[in-house]
Amino acid sequence: MRALPPAARACIVCAVLAAAGCVLPAVTAPGTPWVTFGLLAVVCAGCELAGRRSSGAGSFFAVLLAAALLLPPAVAALVAVPGALVGRVEHRPYTTRRVWHAAQLALAVRAAAEVAAWLGGPHRTPDFPYALLPALAAALVFCLVVTVLDGLVLAAADRVRLRVAWRGLARSVAPHLVHGLAGLMMAVLWRSPFGPLAALFVLLPMYVSSWVFAQYHRERAAHRATIRALVQAVDIKDQYTRGHSERVGQASAMIAGELGMDGDRLEALRFAGILHDVGKLGVPTRLLRKDGPLTPQERRVIELHPEYGHEMVRGIGFLGEARSAILHHHERLDGSGYPYGLSGQQIPEFARVVAIADAFDAMTSTRSYRRARPVDAALTELQRCAGTQFDPRMVQAFVRALAQHGWRPAVTADEPDAHALGPVPQARTGASPAASATDRERLG
Repeated sequence: MRALPPAARACIVCAVLAAAGCVLPAVTAPGTPWVTFGLLAVVCAGCELAGRRSSGAGSFFAVLLAAALLLPPAVAALVAVPGALVGRVEHRPYTTRRVWHAAQLALAVRAAAEVAAWLGGPHRTPDFPYALLPALAAALVFCLVVTVLDGLVLAAADRVRLRVAWRGLARSVAPHLVHGLAGLMMAVLWRSPFGPLAALFVLLPMYVSSWVFAQYHRERAAHRATIRALVQAVDIKDQYTRGHSERVGQASAMIAGELGMDGDRLEALRFAGILHDVGKLGVPTRLLRKDGPLTPQERRVIELHPEYGHEMVRGIGFLGEARSAILHHHERLDGSGYPYGLSGQQIPEFARVVAIADAFDAMTSTRSYRRARPVDAALTELQRCAGTQFDPRMVQAFVRALAQHGWRPAVTADEPDAHALGPVPQARTGASPAASATDRERLG
């Protein structure tokens, strides 16, 4: 709890107190169906324990929604607690996260059970399609409460806007409705002559789908590992730009968020930012680390790095649009960029985003050939070059993103020299040998 901001701690404490109030009647009220509670709690905890060994195999919301349809609201809320306390937690602080998860699920199940009871539930309306209404309503309420509480604690802990924190609500509705239907099937079978054992068979397809989902996440983890390996190779080759790729990926994702991108497109754009300089692996190290100005021949060699990078990642299918950004992130809106001199809307959208993120981080980072510029000076330069070098709409999106989230540059110069505050270089291949060393800001 000490590592959390005060607002996040207050949010967790309030949730725990509210959850305690929700489950207390189950302990004090007479006539609690402890046998049904015990069976469902054991099943739920078993699913969570399975999830600790195989990511994605636990946390079956169908069991909780079945409890919401079968048990009194307070007892149903209590079913979620044991499983949440033993469930899988990937990040510290583990105990705090488990307590929060237990409180969150208890509140969600209590709300879902109250709605189901108000609408009748399968024990009062056992026939189809009438039983669908309380089950689907319970699933929607469960989804809403879980998402709202997640958004609140995320906004409090990471200081993000609630609109951003709750962005995943729409995507989570369909999976929760599926769990709601599975919970309804469990509840109906539980009260049928076949009994609880038959109800447990409903979990089999849920387990299979959860396993497939876990495999998908493992594949994405493998993708990230591939990208990390490539980035580490670039960082080892050009140590002065260590961390540059990750920061360009972060800035690209910030712009994407302001442009309304999300999901797979935002992830692909972040990959594009991270891998934009992977082609430097094909550039001689002495050129990347040279302190003085580059000769025209040396510039031509370095300007090949987008094409080298595109060749390296051409066979990596999951990158999608990111590959075009790696190839074209040095194109300019006025057509004077490289490697192909594209202009305006001919330049892929991802490449226009990465170009801004790349130039901004280059300007705000200390390099072997010049000091860093302050963030404000770098933003002024981006705005000055909007319309000729950069897409104006994306520059403004970046300005808004920085105003909201801030930025921590690699090194901030308190009093940058006049040379460092000069314009973003506009030279192309064949520039004069006397070109400033800061020309390499446009070379990556």
